[in-house]
Amino acid sequence: MMFHLNLFSKSSNFFWKALCYFSAEIVSPICIPDSEICFKCPEKEWPDEKNVNCIPKIYEFLSYDNDFLTLIFLFISMMLLAMTLLVLGTFIYYWETSVVRANNRTVSLILVISILLSLLCVFLFLGRPVDITCMLRQVSFGVFFSIAVSSVLAKTITVCIAFKVTKPGSYWRKLATVKVSNFLVLFCSSVQVLICVIWLSVSPPFQDYDMFSYPEKIIIQCNEGSVIGFYSMLGYMGFLAAVSFLLAFVVRTLPDSFNEAKYITFSMLVFCSVWIAMIPAYLSTRGKYMVAVEIFAILASSAGTITCIFFPKCYIMLFKPELNIRKEIYFRK
Repeated sequence: MMFHLNLFSKSSNFFWKALCYFSAEIVSPICIPDSEICFKCPEKEWPDEKNVNCIPKIYEFLSYDNDFLTLIFLFISMMLLAMTLLVLGTFIYYWETSVVRANNRTVSLILVISILLSLLCVFLFLGRPVDITCMLRQVSFGVFFSIAVSSVLAKTITVCIAFKVTKPGSYWRKLATVKVSNFLVLFCSSVQVLICVIWLSVSPPFQDYDMFSYPEKIIIQCNEGSVIGFYSMLGYMGFLAAVSFLLAFVVRTLPDSFNEAKYITFSMLVFCSVWIAMIPAYLSTRGKYMVAVEIFAILASSAGTITCIFFPKCYIMLFKPELNIRKEIYFRK
């Protein structure tokens, strides 16, 4: 009889240990050694390797302290900021020259400043997110990028009107003015501002804790609030970029003496390619890597725009001053 009881006791002990082992993968308990009792760890803790003690979960976000990815983004952002400031300083210094005047200098200045502000938005994506940074980073990024793309669209429309409508005294020729370009920038960017205001009013972004994607981690992230608002903001920005690309592509065969449309085509091609590739990558990642994908898209599209549109002009102003005269700009073949 004692043999049967001991056998039952051993079987029971084995059963409870097996139950603890398999339940560790499901409910994250700890099991007291040589006992039939298991306890579930608190929500913010996780069992150790032996399933004996509860240890705190790791908080995951793009930290300034010990995250190598954050340092990489900081370095790239600072380099692009320095490059954009150099372009801005060059344009201001050569403000009265033919290259700057021939390329709608007011809209070009707005474009450079908006790209500069978009690069500064990267710093809102780094560090531990809180409610205020969650609201500011998406809205500021969307508004500043929309101003940049609206400026590109205004430059594109101006080029189309100036070089496709050749009839003297035409009504369309009268629209190729600085006031019309400024109005286009203001109107197109105001639509994005309206979208963002409605988004913040209905369901703004907020700080959120994801405790389920990884059992051993707590992801501190920004919940976008209204998904419709977030994708409406991205969709409108993509719409502006697509229209700019199509218009610039149509007039890409302008004379080499004024190939602004070619530069806009290349810049918008880079811009659209980056953000189209970003969407599936953004949706398939979690945690800090999701934020990293968006930061990479901001940096890559900003670098592509500033490089394709402004580097050729800066090259002429800095290294080919003999070409920076009215005769060369308009009559060079």
